[in-house]
Amino acid sequence: MGLAARLVVFTLVGMGIWSLVAGVERFIALRKSNRASKQFARSASELVLEGDFAAVLSLTERHGVSPLAQLYRFGLQSYLDNIDDKILGPVELATRQLSRKLEDLSAQLKRGTGILATTGSTAPFVGLFGTVIGIITVFTQMAESGGGGFDTVSAGIAEALIVTGLGLVIAIGAVWIFNFLTQKFEVIELQLQHASSELIDHLETKGGHTR
Repeated sequence: MGLAARLVVFTLVGMGIWSLVAGVERFIALRKSNRASKQFARSASELVLEGDFAAVLSLTERHGVSPLAQLYRFGLQSYLDNIDDKILGPVELATRQLSRKLEDLSAQLKRGTGILATTGSTAPFVGLFGTVIGIITVFTQMAESGGGGFDTVSAGIAEALIVTGLGLVIAIGAVWIFNFLTQKFEVIELQLQHASSELIDHLETKGGHTR
């Protein structure tokens, strides 16, 4: 395997390690945020039902890692800051703020997954590029030496094809991790959307009691 093909192999290995690190980091972050959201939900459920939104807002500050707590904090802060608004009303303003925060949280949750998508789509082509370089190297060496039978050619091509195989393995792994995380993202986003709708319902029905 020539120098150029080796560089391609090193590149593929780097892409694989990079993707693995990104996938593990996102998985750990999702588990941590999901655990924090469950803790916040247990602590805040009774306060929300009572309409004690000021207490819920104070509670969100102690659960900063939780996406659910962040969502509630932005929504409730907007509601309480605009409680006397007579034009759009505090509920409408809170609804708009929650919508913007949902988009922001979605982007935060998916941070780093672009690495997985890029690796999954480009690794096979990088591997194919390495194979082409390897085959060119084999035939160039044969031309320079003026010889080489079938055994020499097949051995050189087989060695070059290893790079393509490596690229496919890395791409498959990256795509699998990406799809796995995407499913997790969709579940969390759906839960946050439901939580946002429930908060708006409580704001409308409880009248913003802030004892």
